[in-house]
Amino acid sequence: MSNYLRPRVSGTTVFFTVNLAERGSHLLVEEIERLRAAVRQTWTERPFQIDAWVVLPDHLHAIWTLPEGDADFSTRWGAIKARFSMDLRRAGFTPPRRLPVVRSGRYAGVNPGLRKEKGEVAIWQRRFWEHHVRDEAEYAALMRYCWMNPVKHGFVAEPEEWAYSSVHRDRAEGRYARGCVGVG
Repeated sequence: MSNYLRPRVSGTTVFFTVNLAERGSHLLVEEIERLRAAVRQTWTERPFQIDAWVVLPDHLHAIWTLPEGDADFSTRWGAIKARFSMDLRRAGFTPPRRLPVVRSGRYAGVNPGLRKEKGEVAIWQRRFWEHHVRDEAEYAALMRYCWMNPVKHGFVAEPEEWAYSSVHRDRAEGRYARGCVGVG
C-alpha cells in the first residue's frame, strides 16, 4: 500500500470530498444533527473557517481555510468522523453487514468493518480526498461545485432548495447570485 503524504501548508484553503463506506446510503442527511454536532465540537476545539459545505445523503464536500500557523486538517476530519460514528453507535446504529472487501494494498482481503484494531465501524471510507485551492478562480469554481452538487445529483432543481448546504448562509451574506457565482 502506498504511503500517502498530505501537504502541510499552514493557513491554506482546502477543498474536501468525504464519503460514507456504503454508497447509496442516506445516513448523512438522516443523521444531520449528529453530523452538525460533531463538526461544532471539533470546530470549538480546533477552529477553522468554513467557506462552503454541502452534505448529500452519502458524501459531503467542504471548503475550509485553516488558521495561520495550522496545517492539520487531517486531525479535524478524523475527529469529525469519529464523533459522528461514536454518537451513531451510542444511539444503537449497526453498520451494514455487506461491506466492500479491500482489493489491494496492506489490508487486501479484509472487510473494513472488521478492522477492530483501528476501532473502525465501517461508516466512513477510510480516507478523504483533498485539494489545496490555488487561486481565486479555482476557489470560485469549487464554491460553485459545492452549491450545485445537489442539482448535479438530481436531488433538487435549484441549489437553494437543498437544506444541507452553505448556499443559504452565502446568499444571506451576498456571496451567491443565481446563475453566476461571484465570490467577493
